[in-house]
Amino acid sequence: MIKVSVFYPQNATSKFDMAYYLDKHIPMARKLLGSALKGVAVEQGLAGAQPGVPPTYAVVAHLSFDSMGSFAAAFLPIAPQLQGDLPNYTNVEPLIQFGEVKL
Repeated sequence: MIKVSVFYPQNATSKFDMAYYLDKHIPMARKLLGSALKGVAVEQGLAGAQPGVPPTYAVVAHLSFDSMGSFAAAFLPIAPQLQGDLPNYTNVEPLIQFGEVKL
């Protein structure tokens, strides 16, 4: 199992429309990725490591797939559509990390 994590940095000028993301973007991603997508979780940042410090990331999304191959086969054909939706919910460039789930 692999996990694709999408980190949306938090800064003084960042915006993130959580309602749009949850009600429009994630359902679109689920539909377009189809059965290749095994699971999705969305976390909203609350705070940083120290009291009173804002979170490093406003939002982190985790998408699970059986393999890098199944991710690539599902994502590459629809990448322009998903990436083109970005301005509808945020003004920050997300950071992407691929990981292999070990536990």
